[in-house]
Amino acid sequence: MISPEESPSTTPEPEIRNLSRDEIPNSAIHQDALRVLSRLTRAGHEAYLVGGCVRDLMLSRRPKDFDLATSAHPRQVKRLFRNGRIIGRRFKLVHVVFGRHIIETATFRGEPKTSSTGDEDLLITDDNTFGTAGEDAVRRDFTINGLFLDPFKRIVIDFVGGLEDLESGVLTTIGDPTVRMAEDPVRILRAIKFATRLGFRISDPTWNAMCDQAGDLTRSAPPRVLEEILRILRSGTALGAIRMMRACGALKTLLPTIDNYLGARDDPDPSAHDRADAYWRLLEALDADVHAGRMPTSAVCIAAAFLRIVEQESDPKTRTLPGEVPDLYTVTGEVLGPVADENRLSRKDLLRARRIIANQPRFTQTGNRRFKPVLFMRGEDFKESLWLFRLRSAAWGQGWDVYEGWAERYEQALKVSGSELETIRQSGRRRRRRRPRKKRSSRSFGEGTASDSEAG
Repeated sequence: MISPEESPSTTPEPEIRNLSRDEIPNSAIHQDALRVLSRLTRAGHEAYLVGGCVRDLMLSRRPKDFDLATSAHPRQVKRLFRNGRIIGRRFKLVHVVFGRHIIETATFRGEPKTSSTGDEDLLITDDNTFGTAGEDAVRRDFTINGLFLDPFKRIVIDFVGGLEDLESGVLTTIGDPTVRMAEDPVRILRAIKFATRLGFRISDPTWNAMCDQAGDLTRSAPPRVLEEILRILRSGTALGAIRMMRACGALKTLLPTIDNYLGARDDPDPSAHDRADAYWRLLEALDADVHAGRMPTSAVCIAAAFLRIVEQESDPKTRTLPGEVPDLYTVTGEVLGPVADENRLSRKDLLRARRIIANQPRFTQTGNRRFKPVLFMRGEDFKESLWLFRLRSAAWGQGWDVYEGWAERYEQALKVSGSELETIRQSGRRRRRRRPRKKRSSRSFGEGTASDSEAG
C-alpha cells in the first residue's frame, strides 16, 4: 500500500496475483468487454479491466459496468471500433456501444495539472494527461478501485495495495488522504457510497480528511454532486450513507435543510430524537424497496428525502418558514426550490417531486364530486405518488391496507378504455348557464337615442 507521505505520481512496483479458474471465471465477465479487450491487445495495445468491476469480481459480486483502461489513445480506440464514440471534456474517453450496452474505455492517465488560481490550490481542473498503467493506478481514488485484471492471462495487477485492503475490508485513499480529497472533494461522497455498499470500514486518516474537507464540496460541480447523492439514495444503503454524511459534515454542506431538520446529534430534547427517527424510518423503507428490486426514480428519491421537511413546513405548529401556511404544492416548492437551484436539479424532476408529494392527501381523502379516482390513477404522476405512499406506510407501520386497496384499484383502472375515461372526465362538469337573450327594441331600424347617435 502507498504510504500517506508517498506522492501519488510515484509508481511503485506492482504486485501480480495469479488467479485460479474458479476465482473469476470468464463467464462472470461480459462478453462485450472481452471482445473489446481482445481487439485492443491484438492491435498491440496494453489493456485491462479496471476499477469497480475488478473490485466486485474479487468480492464475488456482480459488476454493474465493465470499464477498461488502455495504452491506446482515444482516436486509436475509435479507429479500432466503428461503434465507438469519443466523449468527455475533462478527460476524453471512448464509449464502445453494443446496442444498449456500453463499454467505457479510457486511456491510462498521468499526473494531472492543478488549478492555476493559487499555489495552495490542489483542485484538479485539467485531467486530460495520458500516462502508463502504473501512473493511472496511483491517480485513482481508493486502493480497492486501483486494481487491473487481465482475464486472458488470468492475473490481477496491484500497484496500490488494493488486494490487501479488499481482504481487510478497509477503504483508504491512494496516497495522502488530505491531498486526494482536496483534488476532488466528491471523493468524500464516493467514500461514503463504497463503505456503506460494501460494508467496509473507512481508515482513520481517510475519515479525518473527509471531516476536515467536507466544506470543500461546494467547490465541486453541482451536477456531479447531485449524481452522487442520487446514487446514494438508490444504493439500498441510503440510511447508513446519509448518517455518515451527517457525521462527517457533508450533509450540512450539501443539504443543510435536511441537516437542520435532523438537529444536533446530541440534542437532549426527546422530540428531536423522535423527529430524526421518523426520518430514518423513511430512508429504511426506501432501502427495503431497492433490496426488493424496485429502483426508485429521481423524483421519488427527492420526494422521500424531503417529505418530512415538507410535512413540518405545512403544519402551522411546526412551520419555520416566514408567512402563513400555503397549499401543499406551494410548500413543497418553498422547500425544494432552493435545493434544486443549488444542486442543478432538473426542472422536470423538481416538478414531479412537488406533484407526488402534493398528491399524498388524495390517498386518504373522502370522495366528492370533484375528485375522480379513475382519472387520478390514470394520471402520469400516479405510480410515483403511490410509490411514495407505500414508503410512508412502511415507515409509519400503518396505512398498508389503504395502499393495497389503491394498488388493486389501479390494476382495474388500467383496463378503462379511452372513451370511458372521456365520459368520466365529462361527467359532473357544470354546464354553463346561458344568459337570457335581450328582447329586441320595437324601434324601427335607423331610429336611436342621442347616445346612440353620438356613439356612431
